[in-house]
Amino acid sequence: MNKFFLRKARISDVKSIHAILMDCSRQELLLPRSYSDLYSHLRDYYVIAGDTGPAIYGCCALSIVWESLAEIRSLAIVSDLRGVGWGRKIVESCLSEAITLGIYKVFTLTYQVTFFKRLGFIEISKDVLPQKVWADCLRCPKFPDCDETAMLMEM
Repeated sequence: MNKFFLRKARISDVKSIHAILMDCSRQELLLPRSYSDLYSHLRDYYVIAGDTGPAIYGCCALSIVWESLAEIRSLAIVSDLRGVGWGRKIVESCLSEAITLGIYKVFTLTYQVTFFKRLGFIEISKDVLPQKVWADCLRCPKFPDCDETAMLMEM
């Protein structure tokens, strides 16, 4: 039986991360990420790995936006591991890293409002997010009709 653990992503994980994100994107759970974006931001990612083989079972990124603000992005867990606490664990790893970096405000744009509320995030207006965030939004295929919910945690 495979045991799972969290670790920082490696270059060899990019194709697996992309596959998980694309699968979740097809399910309309999140927005897709390109290979270029994944390679450029690989250091932002944590993954759920198994103790046997190279497979990746989930991912999540902490992206620094500004000196006092970071974003939780690309939270994706394979369907077999959903609902058993891995989403919480991987987001908590990102939040812990934010605190280590001295960043105490973390937001997310999500379709998974209930999940993030259980972690302590609150809904906010997208209008309060810095314009740097909107620079990413300009590249989104759903812009300007974003249907994600903005949420914030202040630690």
